[in-house]
Amino acid sequence: MGKITGFLEYKRKTEPYKPVEKRIKNFKEFTVPLKEKELRDQGARCMDCGIPFCHSGCPLGNLIPDFNDAVYRGKWEKAAQILHATNNFPEFTGRLCPAPCEEACVLGINEDPVSIENIEKNIAETAFEKGWIKAIPPETRTGKKIAVIGSGPAGLAAAQQLNRAGHWVTVYERDEKPGGLLRYGIPDFKMEKHVIDRRLKVLEEEGIVFKCGVHIGIDVPANKLKKDYDAIVLCGGATVRRKLPIEGSDLNGVVQAMDFLAQNNRRVAGKKKFEEEIIATDKHVIVIGGGDTGSDCIGTSFRQGAKTVTNFEILSKPSESRPQDQPWPFWPMRLRTSSSHKEGAERVFSISTKKFIGDEDGNLKGLITSEVEWIKGPGGRTVLKEIEGTEKEWECDLALLALGFTGSEMTLAEQLGLEADTRTNIKASVKDFKTNVPGVFVAGDQRRGQSLIVWAISEGRQAAYHVDTYLMGRSDLPLKGEGDLPRV
Repeated sequence: MGKITGFLEYKRKTEPYKPVEKRIKNFKEFTVPLKEKELRDQGARCMDCGIPFCHSGCPLGNLIPDFNDAVYRGKWEKAAQILHATNNFPEFTGRLCPAPCEEACVLGINEDPVSIENIEKNIAETAFEKGWIKAIPPETRTGKKIAVIGSGPAGLAAAQQLNRAGHWVTVYERDEKPGGLLRYGIPDFKMEKHVIDRRLKVLEEEGIVFKCGVHIGIDVPANKLKKDYDAIVLCGGATVRRKLPIEGSDLNGVVQAMDFLAQNNRRVAGKKKFEEEIIATDKHVIVIGGGDTGSDCIGTSFRQGAKTVTNFEILSKPSESRPQDQPWPFWPMRLRTSSSHKEGAERVFSISTKKFIGDEDGNLKGLITSEVEWIKGPGGRTVLKEIEGTEKEWECDLALLALGFTGSEMTLAEQLGLEADTRTNIKASVKDFKTNVPGVFVAGDQRRGQSLIVWAISEGRQAAYHVDTYLMGRSDLPLKGEGDLPRV
């Protein structure tokens, strides 16, 4: 695939960033697109490697060498057809995916891997620019009605696939606009919301109905949903946030990260007033949690004008290289530095927050930490140990808890009588995505727990196949790694 000697001739190149001092002045995307020749050269780096391990790294089963080859040869429309055959929304994944495919790239064994994610994004953008992405309503309708609950990537993927099969699909979203965490969790500087809106326009033109501001299980009871629809697909997120149960956690200024991010996204979208303003302007901000959500809080805080931003991570600092016990092509737990980290955040590893300190009015003014280490305990299990004499007090006006999620809200699940696992995910096998209640399916974070956008889209696609089979006895929808190439 690509140019036979391309990986020897060209070095990896991705979109550069605008300077920090410019990009933090607004919430717009800040990457600088590569020229077409540069993108084709990057496609040329894809090796004729025999076994493309990038396929094993991609939950969607994207046909990566095929679209890389098409880009190298300047066949952009063909590249778009190949990409959309397995991925409903490459403009999302090309911006937001951590690219496990690149960690599995054969070239990455001893060189920089192919810049697959950036190529994917540019294929999608070219397809939109050239007008190749158009609504393709189904030629016939089955008469079956399906309710999809949740309009994140899993819900949108399931909805589009089921609509393609000819079913009437209604997507319910409790927020004011569709998109789920894509709209209200991901900051605009990572993905501006017009990117979502243009795709939603296509989905609506294909016949999908969106009903927003409707909280299923509260505004609409489960029994009405069961009565009105032939099948239900639950695609809600893992929305129950992990708390930090220490002294002072109820102080004003100790805030869940997703509350902070969602409010800012609404502010950027034009909303002026909030019941409780959560903003980092002129504050000493400490973000507790070192994952992607924590990184998003850092970038948002800088753009809001924080005085300082510090990032705490309870785990030890990872190595910059691939750990020996995580060999290629597996995903390595190594140090990853995001664009937000590079905007000036101080990162502190092996640290545990012990107490929040407030003033006489109940407002956060600081916190106390201790350094920790991870040691082998009984049975070889790694346990956390506090290092004596390492207590430290930090000035802090705003503490953002980016500690991950423990599961999904269970109101609707309880009304439907669905079984849950020990992590409060709804039980359903990846074999068919069926719950214990006939006609009710579940996909994405609500089934597997907090995960990646590519897993959400993959699960939405696979669930759609099994819903279609349940309703019709068979399905022509593709499963992972399969696709109808003419469809963009």
